[in-house]
Amino acid sequence: MPVLGLIAIGAGLAVLAGGAAALGMGLATSRSAEAIARQPEAAGKINSSLMFGLIMMETTAVYALLVAILLIFVLGGNA
Repeated sequence: MPVLGLIAIGAGLAVLAGGAAALGMGLATSRSAEAIARQPEAAGKINSSLMFGLIMMETTAVYALLVAILLIFVLGGNA
């Protein structure tokens, strides 16, 4: 398999990691909304935990995007 094909596969896998982070963010948000609906008095703690988790997931998505861009433009230009 040519090197450019392997680079494209790697970039595609990195984009899938970003998509998985987006799905995780949606699930976390929906579960936190359910938790707040069950226990409104715990909304502050739930929101702070949700925000920390969303920040971690968004960081993963940004790193995956960065890896995909680097694979395509840096390694793809050398192949």
